Amino acid sequence: MDSTTSSPREREQRFRDIYDAAYVDLLRFVRRRVHPSHAEDVVGDVMLVAWRRLDDVPADLSGARAWLFGVARKTLQNTRRREDRHDAVAVRLAEVRQGPADSGHQPDLVASRADIAAAWPLLSATDQEAIALAVLDGLTAPEAAAVLGISATAFRLRLSRARRTLRRRIGSTVDDPQPGRAAPERSPR
Repeated sequence: MDSTTSSPREREQRFRDIYDAAYVDLLRFVRRRVHPSHAEDVVGDVMLVAWRRLDDVPADLSGARAWLFGVARKTLQNTRRREDRHDAVAVRLAEVRQGPADSGHQPDLVASRADIAAAWPLLSATDQEAIALAVLDGLTAPEAAAVLGISATAFRLRLSRARRTLRRRIGSTVDDPQPGRAAPERSPR
């Protein structure tokens, strides 16, 4: 169907037909692959792609369903890759923080990696991004600032806050190894 020859009403009806024909099966497909609480979000993303690329969706409903399942599969793969990268960042940060492995300090290295891995998900996305740009990507403050579209001074402040938050989070995971127990009181530094 050519978007130049169809009216907005016809495009909307076509999308509704595709949605009605595929939604239930698509949701079932996605629920088998992700936690049920995330399935509707994934299907929503797939339907957004379908709306934006309506001219690329096959004209017949059977072909359209198959196309949507392909989009769902790719969306799920992208989500998994993003989660895998997110999980791996904590380990890479620990490696960078410790430098080359020293056989005499191996238990400390393992403990540090575990502490960072536990603290990393507790950071905001902004803090994670600042630390990753500086530590993992090795960007200078002006380079990282250019990536984020902020000044170098603003990036330095953001990185400083992010590092401070990470240290605080590492301290809280070390101080409270058993969730539910009150952390010991610390004296002010």
